[in-house]
Amino acid sequence: MGPHPAVSMAPIKIFALHRASATVRKPDDQPGKKPVTDKDNDPKFLDDFLSYLLARASHLVSEDFSATLKAAGFDRARWRILASLSDYDKVPIGKLANTVLMKQPTLTKALDRMEEEQLVERQHSRQDRRSVKVAITAKGREKVAELLHQAKEHEREILKDYSAEEEAILKRVLATLIERL
Repeated sequence: MGPHPAVSMAPIKIFALHRASATVRKPDDQPGKKPVTDKDNDPKFLDDFLSYLLARASHLVSEDFSATLKAAGFDRARWRILASLSDYDKVPIGKLANTVLMKQPTLTKALDRMEEEQLVERQHSRQDRRSVKVAITAKGREKVAELLHQAKEHEREILKDYSAEEEAILKRVLATLIERL
């Protein structure tokens, strides 16, 4: 698979989301050295391990917003479901499971609860009963609308120290990584 359509082949500055415990390293900062993130200045395996860096960034980015979700009565899974459905009329359940990073049986259980709360509805195909699409209800749209706004505000806060170009590069690189996996 080729690069994401929005990805430029121009050289890219690499940067990291960080908190007080982390440092930022650009490629031209001491070539060959790993970034240091602990107090003893001894580089560790995880400091340069992509899977860990992605997981850590995801955790740090999501951590504060999780409190917002909890206050609104949502967990991350239910939030991802409603946020995903808010962009579409109806989504096949298999596609939704992939989008919200859930196995289909786990998604089905979450949808059962959300359907009881009238946040979503499942629609069975008349031609094929195995084909199920999920739609967000008016109540679901109402519940998720403010959270969508708060999510964008949270993202703006996280990215406030980055230029528009750096933000675009970060998102393009991540989208390309996802596409190529």
